[in-house]
Amino acid sequence: MKSILVIGMGEFGIHLAKKMQELGNDVMVVDRNPEIIEQVAPQFTDSLIGDCTNEAVLQSLGINNFDICFVTTGSDFQASLVITSLLKKLNAQYIVSKAKQEIQKELLYKIGANEVIYPEPDLAERLSIRYNANNIFDFIPVTDNYAIYEIPVPAGWVNLTIKEINVRQKFHVNIIAVKQGNSLNPAPGGDYCFQKDDHIVVIGESSYIFKIAGKS
Repeated sequence: MKSILVIGMGEFGIHLAKKMQELGNDVMVVDRNPEIIEQVAPQFTDSLIGDCTNEAVLQSLGINNFDICFVTTGSDFQASLVITSLLKKLNAQYIVSKAKQEIQKELLYKIGANEVIYPEPDLAERLSIRYNANNIFDFIPVTDNYAIYEIPVPAGWVNLTIKEINVRQKFHVNIIAVKQGNSLNPAPGGDYCFQKDDHIVVIGESSYIFKIAGKS
């Protein structure tokens, strides 16, 4: 479980905050528009009406307590710049800011964003999965229940083969590739023996893959 701050309750910000909360994280949402906060407040444990371009408002939130701060202020890019800069000044642990153009991306990186994203229709869900756990490196949705994940090989699988572990029958997932640094082994056979630093690319139901990732 992580502590998440989402600043800016546009459509993307709301969806991202919901997904992060569904995954069991503590989520606080902030927007300067009272009407928006009034609408979304029942969906979140912590919500605040506040103008985060005001340093005092950000200080009052206890920025150091959040694992990730998302800046999703929508079309107001000036506000996004100011908020990102202030978060950096207040020593936020990790800042993810939203941009719409390449030049905006460059500016946000320069003033302190750790990562800058371009929202796509499915990106909020992908981000929520990725940042929910340190041991999920990537995520591609396939259907509502199935997805492809890149995760580290579980410690208990090291020096064992796919056949010995009985991955498909025991863990209900299919291994579609193994990554070793920059090299990729597509469709490894049952005699493939896992190494300590392997990343496995698996497809299956998210609930089963989360169980495997938790063993890493």
